[in-house]
Amino acid sequence: MSEQPVLETNLEGIPLKARGKVRDIYDLGDNLLIVASDRLSAFDVVLPDPIPDKGKVLTQISLYWFDKMADITPNHLVAWRVEDFPQQLQAFADVLEGRSMLVKKAKPLPVEAIVRGYISGSGWKDYQETGQVCGYTLPAGMQESEQLPEPLFTPSTKAELGEHDENIDVAACEKLLGKELSDEVSSKALAIYSRARELAAEAGIIIADTKFEFGMLGDELILIDEVLTPDSSRFWPADQYAPGRAQASFDKQFVRDYLEEIGFNKKPPAPRLPPELISGTRDRYVEALTRLSGHGLS
Repeated sequence: MSEQPVLETNLEGIPLKARGKVRDIYDLGDNLLIVASDRLSAFDVVLPDPIPDKGKVLTQISLYWFDKMADITPNHLVAWRVEDFPQQLQAFADVLEGRSMLVKKAKPLPVEAIVRGYISGSGWKDYQETGQVCGYTLPAGMQESEQLPEPLFTPSTKAELGEHDENIDVAACEKLLGKELSDEVSSKALAIYSRARELAAEAGIIIADTKFEFGMLGDELILIDEVLTPDSSRFWPADQYAPGRAQASFDKQFVRDYLEEIGFNKKPPAPRLPPELISGTRDRYVEALTRLSGHGLS
């Protein structure tokens, strides 16, 4: 049974640092409080209707993966149980429970680390036009949603709210980060994806592609933000997979497809969503969590 959805939070007396497409971020000095709302964005536009429990699903999936990847890379997590948060946050326990993380304050890198294991989305469009994806030349005759010969690191620039991210090649990434740091980001992103793909396969999920955020904590590269959620990845049910077409999914592709069908121009304001689309999207998110972790919302 879902609770009342959380469209946004307003924690009185706690400085709001930023309100992103999905997350509200509060400044606690050395640390940040990240609260995952139930907002949904599609085509970089925040939709007017929240998806109940979505923020809790995103948070709990991220916690699952942070634990699984701890030996590959350090991350920004400090605490996730509200009782372990600073005293000034205890008054907001009801809204924070299950959907918030206390994290280290890192300096985000100016690129997003995207890893593609299958050809889909913007990668498929690029391939159809050029035979390449972000500077990588791929075999001729590939089909939509086909598995790539090997996973590819395909970074993108990070856009401002309401703008679109831009795919770049590795050379451009090296110019932004320097070769050594770019190589480290690439290596860690590919290692995380490869392990996640194996673990997800055991749960009957194909992770087609995903987007990681890294940041610097002093001189150390750490994993930040969310990780391997249905918001930052394409999750496909393995038992329904067939190359040559778009795939059924556990992510917000369900909503993207609807918006494409009704001719949404991908600019705000976004249209309202039908109730059955909202409940269907929630069910997909919860099923992804249940399959991966072995339990539902806690």
